[in-house]
Amino acid sequence: MSSTPRVSRRDFLKLTAGGFAVGGVVSLVDLQSTHARVQTLKIADAKEYPSVCPYCAVGCGTLISVKNGKVINIEGNPDSFISRGTLCPKGAATFQLTVNPLRSTKALYRKPGATDWEAIDLNTAMDMIAERVKKTREETFVETVKITGADGNEVEKKVNHTLGIFSLGGATMDNEWNYAQLKLMRGLGVAAIENQARI
Repeated sequence: MSSTPRVSRRDFLKLTAGGFAVGGVVSLVDLQSTHARVQTLKIADAKEYPSVCPYCAVGCGTLISVKNGKVINIEGNPDSFISRGTLCPKGAATFQLTVNPLRSTKALYRKPGATDWEAIDLNTAMDMIAERVKKTREETFVETVKITGADGNEVEKKVNHTLGIFSLGGATMDNEWNYAQLKLMRGLGVAAIENQARI
């Protein structure tokens, strides 16, 4: 015998009718003014700065609310002729770029042969990366290569590249950063450039 309670057809109809009645009453209540009031309380005494979402190239407008020198809210700008106050999920989460307490402020480094990671400050990490990029480029940079021409003779072709460095951009980086990354890599002579958004 099953221990699951049985619901009669009459009980089911009563529950359904009750649900429709509650839904109908709720739909009669205008919550728009309440939402507007809550929003004004949230950003009271804050200065608003119009800006642009840092992610893709669409350029959706944002309003950044700042109070006592701290960002307290970021939302879509209704005056933006591009997005008219709307933001995609990534754009709506830009507030977390500024205030997230879980945002890492240090880099993790594991020395060669070590088994544990150690926290180092970001400036030290950037210096280490710059030194290694420079060293790798100097060791692997190729100015010319010899190829066989159409006439069968060996010719020297200028390439000015390094195959010792690979660049992988990120889908979470904004469009402008990916553009700057591409220009930097091209300037270094990096030939292998890809973006994680395509993978």
